[in-house]
Amino acid sequence: MLIQIGYELLWDVPSPAPTIVKLYLHPSQLPRLKQPECVTVEPETPIEEFVDEFGNRAGRLILPAGRVRLWNHAIVEDNNRPEPVNPHARQHAVADLPLGTLPYLLGSRYCEVDLLSEIAWQLFGQTPPGWARVQAICDWVHEHVRFGYEYARPTKTAYDVYTERTGVCRDFMHLAVTFCRCLHIPARCAAGYLGDIGVPPCPLPMDFSAWFEVYLDDRWYAFDARHNIPRIGRILMARGRDAVDIAFATSFGSVNLVKFTVWTDKVTEEKSGVRSQESE
Repeated sequence: MLIQIGYELLWDVPSPAPTIVKLYLHPSQLPRLKQPECVTVEPETPIEEFVDEFGNRAGRLILPAGRVRLWNHAIVEDNNRPEPVNPHARQHAVADLPLGTLPYLLGSRYCEVDLLSEIAWQLFGQTPPGWARVQAICDWVHEHVRFGYEYARPTKTAYDVYTERTGVCRDFMHLAVTFCRCLHIPARCAAGYLGDIGVPPCPLPMDFSAWFEVYLDDRWYAFDARHNIPRIGRILMARGRDAVDIAFATSFGSVNLVKFTVWTDKVTEEKSGVRSQESE
């Protein structure tokens, strides 16, 4: 199966603003490309590309004053199967974990392990370690947190989500990740494309999606506390400790996002059609 992906962002920029963007596919996804990415800025603006400390592709540019448009499109191959499920995946003792997983046991800007540790052990300490424990976390967050774009705010942390019981996909992710870390399960945040492939169409505007990955049985597995079912066509853009590391755009100056459109859809035989929805 082929999936066409892309986005369009439109900013009003009062004065030139240095900006870091993570609006590329993750390097692990490049073998899946059938039509390469084409990141374009209008008016034409140079982008200095680099790879950050988490292995994400990123770019630095100076958004010029005025109206700035940035867009991208590509075609990605997918196996058309839901992501793997392994109910027997075991949890490693901390002493046996690979060194590279250890940072994903610690607290971070949006994931307050210290504040939620006692709560996590009260809620999930009696569940079997490993896959069943992570699934219990996803089930709890999915059932107890209400989704809505009106609940989003950039300062919202995992502890805020636990107390308020509302949020967007990144908030579901932050709370689930924090619970996992409290229980000594390495968990990292992830973001990218996720279309309505193999599920009923969602009436909400298309957006980038946030999920998380846990280290069990010598590999990383994807989990999604918001949707809470294995999905088809998840396409990774960035990974990190929390939303700080996977932010799609970080500007050092005043900018106003006036248009944000994301699309991800199957490529039909007739044409490379795109279904897009817009969120302003």
